[in-house]
Amino acid sequence: MDFLDTITLTGLTVFGRHGVYAHERENGQDFVVDLRLHLSLRAAAASDDVADTVHYGELAERVAAIVAGEPVNLLEKLASRIADAVLQDERIHGVDVTVHKPQAPIPLTFGDVSVTVHRGRPAEPSWTVSR
Repeated sequence: MDFLDTITLTGLTVFGRHGVYAHERENGQDFVVDLRLHLSLRAAAASDDVADTVHYGELAERVAAIVAGEPVNLLEKLASRIADAVLQDERIHGVDVTVHKPQAPIPLTFGDVSVTVHRGRPAEPSWTVSR
């Protein structure tokens, strides 16, 4: 059995204008994104070449552009957009995306609010051959 490896990027902080309230879109705030990519790193380990893996600097820039881009109401939508973008790289089999909103408009003392989505590629169809 071939196990999947992981690349983890945590704490990517980007200013965005997401939220259901007008003041959230007008004023904006920092959002924090954590990613956990599930993929095979065998080729990269063998070649020691960045071309055989996910360039996490470029990945961070793509994710930051999404967070800084078009506003959405819900963290669920934002996390899903990020996951869809990450899965455009066919080497990645699955991704866990957590979006934190530490300044969420909650009138109580709290440490953090976050949403996590888990996305993956559909399983390969299993073909059976009749004999």
